[in-house]
Amino acid sequence: MKENVIIMGGGLGGLFTGALLVHEGYHVTVLEKNAQAGGGLQCFTREGVSFETGMHMLGGLRKGGAIYQICNYLGIADQIKLRHADAQCIDSITYLNPGKTYRLPEGREAFTRYLQQEFPHEAQGIERYMAKIYNMASEVALFNMRPSGEAPAVHSEEFLWPADALIAHYASDPRLRDLLAYMNPMYGGVAGHTPAYIHALINVLYIDGTDRFEGGSKQLADALTGVIDTDGEVHTSEAVTAVHVAQGSVTQVVTTRGSYSGAYRYISDLHPCTLLKLIDEKAFTRAYRTRLQEIPVTYSCFTLYIIFKPNSFPYINHTCYYQDDYGLVWKHGDYDSASWPRGFMYMTSAEADQGPWASKMIVNVLMPYSAVKRWEHTTTGHRGPDYEAWKAQRVEQVLDRLETLHPGFRAKVKSVYSASPLTIRDYYNVKDGALYGYRKDCRNIALSQVPVFTKVKNLLLTGQNINLHGICGVPLTAINTVEAMMGRDVLVRKINAYNHGK
Repeated sequence: MKENVIIMGGGLGGLFTGALLVHEGYHVTVLEKNAQAGGGLQCFTREGVSFETGMHMLGGLRKGGAIYQICNYLGIADQIKLRHADAQCIDSITYLNPGKTYRLPEGREAFTRYLQQEFPHEAQGIERYMAKIYNMASEVALFNMRPSGEAPAVHSEEFLWPADALIAHYASDPRLRDLLAYMNPMYGGVAGHTPAYIHALINVLYIDGTDRFEGGSKQLADALTGVIDTDGEVHTSEAVTAVHVAQGSVTQVVTTRGSYSGAYRYISDLHPCTLLKLIDEKAFTRAYRTRLQEIPVTYSCFTLYIIFKPNSFPYINHTCYYQDDYGLVWKHGDYDSASWPRGFMYMTSAEADQGPWASKMIVNVLMPYSAVKRWEHTTTGHRGPDYEAWKAQRVEQVLDRLETLHPGFRAKVKSVYSASPLTIRDYYNVKDGALYGYRKDCRNIALSQVPVFTKVKNLLLTGQNINLHGICGVPLTAINTVEAMMGRDVLVRKINAYNHGK
């Protein structure tokens, strides 16, 4: 008989972990509280227009990339429809105060040349900086789908420097320093705390090739669910309400619809702080509970979902970043209602039959949870008139900036919907609406690293809080979780053998 595995939470981590386990011969049941599985892959519809909730920009999904190799191994690579960002401009960064826009191209060489043309006096430092982040990314075996081996990883001195210190080491011009950190919103960076290796991995991932889904991110969730359905099931609208432990092992998982027991392994894709509220108090030591509760989380965001009038706003095939001025890129976690927003990311998502005109736009403005803390005891749809007025004012502030960036913007807008950190908190069931889970801190890296193993013998962890976040980090963490059951490097070697054989 096949060994049964129960996965609590059907986010990106739960689905990738479940799909890999089914592929390796396990029977898997995934329990997801929302009506859709997928976490950040979920989509919703307003006025007939579909919006992605989280996975807007993709890296590693082109042939040869780490996530492509995993998807190819699972047999779903050809089910995912992607649109490449324009090679001449994968990202544009506009600074309003000097009125300067940078248009960064794809690929290490082109990216380097462009920066050297814009900052010729920093040419040597730019060359050294690019070499360093690529070398640093090569140090992470799993990121490159290499077996890790038995010996502990050896990293360069700069690996655990603060990301801002790494940039400052190679760039003296404050404008260049700011520009090199433009992708900070993609990893919840905090000056003096975010490790340089996080900065390197994210930047290398997207410089090598940025894509977006054609027709929405739900297609990846559907493909992974399809793999699980071959020898398992994904139960949606079934939230876990309790996890019972006896003699050091999980004995039962209780949900809103029933209970599950007798599994070989139980895996949690929930935020660890959410798991603590569900599991028997004596399952973990007080020290372990305290540690999980005290790890700082990343900031959240305020999001606008904009529907355009037909044939009014052009489709932009790259991601746009805006800053009021230089010197603000590390301050997105600060909040002042009068000066907010001082920067944000926006993009026109691609439809399956995308033409020259955009049907929609998503705007992500980073925001700390403290901005909405006064309404933290409310629920969706019942937060009160003060909250709705506050949200409406934030929407107007963002639209004002977009009007400045694109004169006549407001006249092209048909409808606007919005979500706050409270929406993210309740939708994803994550502490303080954290966009990227636990914050990695180079000052105390041991605190911010949570292993997949727990002291509960048959309970493992997966998801963005355990290793790295995002479309690349979470599937790689799923490999860690599966290998905790199969053996170190077993799955990586199988994935490599399959892809090299193709």
